[in-house]
Amino acid sequence: MISSNDFRPGVTIVYNNGVWQIVEAMHVKPGKGSAFVRTKMKNVVTGNVMENTFRAGEKVPSAVIEKSEMQYLYRSGDKFTMMDAVSFEQFELDEGQIGSTVEFLKEALEGITVLRYDGRVIGVDLPNTVELEVTEAAPDERGDTSSGGGKPAKLETGATITVPFHIKVGDKIRVDTRSRKYLTRV
Repeated sequence: MISSNDFRPGVTIVYNNGVWQIVEAMHVKPGKGSAFVRTKMKNVVTGNVMENTFRAGEKVPSAVIEKSEMQYLYRSGDKFTMMDAVSFEQFELDEGQIGSTVEFLKEALEGITVLRYDGRVIGVDLPNTVELEVTEAAPDERGDTSSGGGKPAKLETGATITVPFHIKVGDKIRVDTRSRKYLTRV
């Protein structure tokens, strides 16, 4: 159990049949009435954000989330095989457990963090950036830089993102997995 007075960003709690991570916590002591803690919480499983108010000193069950460093090995059908970087134990995850970043998974990708609560996988965090090769891209159109946009390009993992006009097939690029944006050519 954890007191609401100890809420800090990053603390995880069990609340309303879910696991929530505190994003913001502000202790409020009004002139009249009792003190309270106003929080913004993010559901670790679904990603939903909720604002809630707790009485000062209210006890809430804390959630212990295990973080494991993993390496992605290969895909077999709709299963993705991961290996624990410490114990070398292998296990499979499905696309739903990994989430929308599944299209940036490249074989032998290291630095993947798997979050577990009560023995079940509740989330998978990829590294912030990955380096991928462009497999399909429209030819660059000279002089078409006034719009400042870009062109769609297909990457080796199957993901399609917008890249600048100068990127060609075969170029290696760095992609931000959180925002799905092109960062730089490698």
